[in-house]
Amino acid sequence: MLSPELFSTKQRILGAAEVLFARHGFAGASLRQVTSAAHVNLAAVNYHFGSKENLINEVFRRRLDELNAQRLQALSAARTRSSLTLESVLAAFVRPALALSGDDHGGAAFVRVLARAYAEHNERLRQFLHDHYGHVLRQFASAFGELLPHLDKQELYWRLDIVSGALTYAMADFGVIKRRGVTPEQHRDIAVDHLIKFAAAGLRAE
Repeated sequence: MLSPELFSTKQRILGAAEVLFARHGFAGASLRQVTSAAHVNLAAVNYHFGSKENLINEVFRRRLDELNAQRLQALSAARTRSSLTLESVLAAFVRPALALSGDDHGGAAFVRVLARAYAEHNERLRQFLHDHYGHVLRQFASAFGELLPHLDKQELYWRLDIVSGALTYAMADFGVIKRRGVTPEQHRDIAVDHLIKFAAAGLRAE
C-alpha cells in the first residue's frame, strides 16, 4: 500500500498534469512543466507513471473510472424499475457527466482535457479510451437499441455520437444561456432536463 506521502505526490502530479494538458494540450505541456507545477522532480513522475503517455492515460482514468461506474450503476437502477424508458437511460448517461463538470476539484479542467481528446489526433489515447471504456458505451447503446427498434445500428450510432457531442458542449458550459438567479447546481439540473428532452426527441425521430 502507498504511504500518504506517496499518494499525495501522485495526486499532485495528476492535478498539475490535468491543468497543463487542459491549457496547452498533450503535446504542448512538457513533463518539466508538470514537475514544476507539482513541485516534484522528474524521478517522481517516472516512479509513479513511467512515461508521459502513461501519465496522460492516468489523468483520464482518475476521472473516467468513477464517472463510468456511476453511469453503469444508474443504468442498472433504471433497468430494475418496472419499465425502462428512453429518458431514464439518457439520465443515467448525462447526469453523472454534468455532475463531474461541476466538481470543484478540477472538474472544469478535466472537461477541457476531454475536449482535447476529441480535438487532437492522439491515436494511442483514443485506443486507451476505447479499450477501457468502450464496454460502457456498448451497454448504453444496447439499452438505447432496445428502446429504439426502428433504428438500425449505423443510424443509432450516428445519433448517439451527436448526443455525446451535445453533452460535451453542455459539460463545457458553453452557449448563450446565462446563470441568472440560480445556483450552479440548479443550473446543471436545468441543463440535464433540457438535454434529455432534446436528445430523446432526436433519438425517437423517424
